[in-house]
Amino acid sequence: MIETHDLTKQFDGFVAVEGVNLNVEAGEVLALLGPNGAGKTTTVRMLTSILKPTRGTARVAGYDVVAQPEQVRAHVGVLTENHGLYLRMKAREYLYFFGELCGLDKPAQHRRAEELTERFGLLGALDRRLGEYSKGMRQKLALVRSMLHDPPVLLLDEPTSAMDPFSARQVRDAIAELRGDGRTIVLCTHNLPEAEELADRIAIIRRGKIIALGTELELKSELLGPPLIELQLAQNLDGVVENLSDIVQVESQGDAWLCYRTMQPEIVNPQVVQRIVSQGMQIISLGRVVRSLEEVYLRVVESDDAL
Repeated sequence: MIETHDLTKQFDGFVAVEGVNLNVEAGEVLALLGPNGAGKTTTVRMLTSILKPTRGTARVAGYDVVAQPEQVRAHVGVLTENHGLYLRMKAREYLYFFGELCGLDKPAQHRRAEELTERFGLLGALDRRLGEYSKGMRQKLALVRSMLHDPPVLLLDEPTSAMDPFSARQVRDAIAELRGDGRTIVLCTHNLPEAEELADRIAIIRRGKIIALGTELELKSELLGPPLIELQLAQNLDGVVENLSDIVQVESQGDAWLCYRTMQPEIVNPQVVQRIVSQGMQIISLGRVVRSLEEVYLRVVESDDAL
């Protein structure tokens, strides 16, 4: 659905995006992460045919972003950081107006507006002026606007910013449903738990370059090393470390706990349990230490090395 090759954009000698290569399949959610000024918005603008690349190519829903801009825009829904809502208009007339711009006939405009506003809890506010909406309501209406023409590709920039927890959950659930419908979604966000929850793959961009790309597990393995396993016992270790030395190398330990790493926990952990039980000791817990996407992100953006 989205293919880029050597996608590059320069502004008066400044390289905003350099050599971006992406392939996002139908039904896939790609989270695009990066600090402010990293090139996320410029990349999205090229994918929507708003900006012309300086070099390289991009195709969205099968259409070339330079040669076929009208077809690209017809197949893409965009939620921008600055919504540009017409605050004097009522929500209903605003959505009908944009539905007409998207080529929807009146019955389709009415149907889509009611379906989507009901999904996001705005149906009862359709006849209120947008200037009366809260920030969260405006965010949800902007998302509804991006989905009016039922596009196969969605480019979402901070879709849950300024939302209360309930509204944010509605939007995340909707994104998950849209992925199930086979839509391709690029999600630009600073909300790392949101990226962990929704994304099939994660791309981290810094200084205009994609410097890490993969699934959450792949990135954690590459950047943080093998999974860290913690074992807690009901009593002091009393020779446990020495007894496990031929199975694992203990990385850290306390009075009644220890940690080790392994790339094969499904093989190593049962061996550890068997050895501990054979010593007549009781295990309270054995499991992976949770490693967050934040650790991966900070490791990448603070590193001078690209993956």
